[in-house]
Amino acid sequence: MKKHGVLEIKCDLCEKINFVRLLKPESDMAEFLSQYHLAGVLVGLAAFLIIGLFHPLVIKGEYYFGRKCRWWFLAAGIVLLAACIAVSDIFWSSLLGVASFSCFWSIKEVDEQAERVRKGWFPANPKRK
Repeated sequence: MKKHGVLEIKCDLCEKINFVRLLKPESDMAEFLSQYHLAGVLVGLAAFLIIGLFHPLVIKGEYYFGRKCRWWFLAAGIVLLAACIAVSDIFWSSLLGVASFSCFWSIKEVDEQAERVRKGWFPANPKRK
């Protein structure tokens, strides 16, 4: 029986899978991800969510600001790319890189979204006409 803070673990199976290590406040997240080979899964999931977030951002950006929002995506992409290069942790650097290149891809998507609006596939903002 081991005590870690308030939680008490009495299970032998938990000891075998090193569950106690997960509950230690001093355990490092990167070490945990590396030990259980989850870093790639987490980066993939985060990339999926980041890319999914940019789709509505492009739609809303084009609706409210028109093609001018391309410059915001460019600025955000450059800032995120600089942060990606500056960060030494591979996990956070990967996520910043995904976000950066999602911004760069969104520049192209804003033009395509404007074309979709022109074709009538998406509503145009009546206040911008």
